[in-house]
Amino acid sequence: MTVPDRAAPGIAPQRELAACGARLRFGGAPALMGIVNATPDSFSDQGLERTLEARVQRARDLVAAGASVIDIGGESGSTDTAAVGVEEEIERVVPVIAAVSALGVTVSVDTYKPAVAAAAVTAGARIVNDVSALADPELADVCAQTGAALILMHTRAAPKHKLLDRGYDGRMAADVRALLGSLIETAIARGVQPEQLMLDPGPDFGKTPAQTVEALRDVRALHDFGRPLLAAISRKDFIGAITGRPPTERLAGTLAALAFAADTGMHLVRVHDVSAAADFLKVRAVLEGTADLAADAHLPDHLRRQR
Repeated sequence: MTVPDRAAPGIAPQRELAACGARLRFGGAPALMGIVNATPDSFSDQGLERTLEARVQRARDLVAAGASVIDIGGESGSTDTAAVGVEEEIERVVPVIAAVSALGVTVSVDTYKPAVAAAAVTAGARIVNDVSALADPELADVCAQTGAALILMHTRAAPKHKLLDRGYDGRMAADVRALLGSLIETAIARGVQPEQLMLDPGPDFGKTPAQTVEALRDVRALHDFGRPLLAAISRKDFIGAITGRPPTERLAGTLAALAFAADTGMHLVRVHDVSAAADFLKVRAVLEGTADLAADAHLPDHLRRQR
């Protein structure tokens, strides 16, 4: 069956992602990427899991809730904290990656530093989630040499720097398409195979809230690249700007963005609240008719009410 270049509403086109010898298949409903922060200064959870055991347990809980990928990062994306040194970042993420990958789940490492990426892949990560738009092109070299998948994200901001340039108003969508196309060319020129690439429009990164909305409204156009798409929308600033809510109160807004991601055919959604996201997608699928509810389905008494 021929897969259309553009996704039908609610149906992501079938795509495969090569990742260290594995072939990760995406399509239909979006898959969920759970987040494990190995850092004390995350913008959204203030480093609630402080020990290796707590971080591994969080990964177990996320997998049990429905995550098919666990994204592990050792440096917060917040622009009001300093960058972490390479050795410290490796010390933060490698033990977590080794333990979580042993659970049998696909692990990605959230880093823009080649040495960290190399250590992470050696420890078991299969995906490198770069939020810097290849600020250091040697990151692509690591993926070319190891076969790890590479997520290319749109941003015009340097790592750990805020950029809110109103000069991009009305042309952010076009810039997302242009820069992602250029990043694909750069990665391939450095030896990365096209099937190793996933694309991320970069909500909030180098964008005002309105520019993020513009970029997301145009996301269907990114299917023309023929690669799986990541929606990193959980608790983001654009949701806060719309709702007036702080990060930990943005679940409802995140679920609305998840519905949009499903409607526009995005393949993987990065979320903190995997259990809520999975429940949302299950109910949505049944009501849309893409999943069934058995005629003899019933609610157990212990779930009927809370005392």
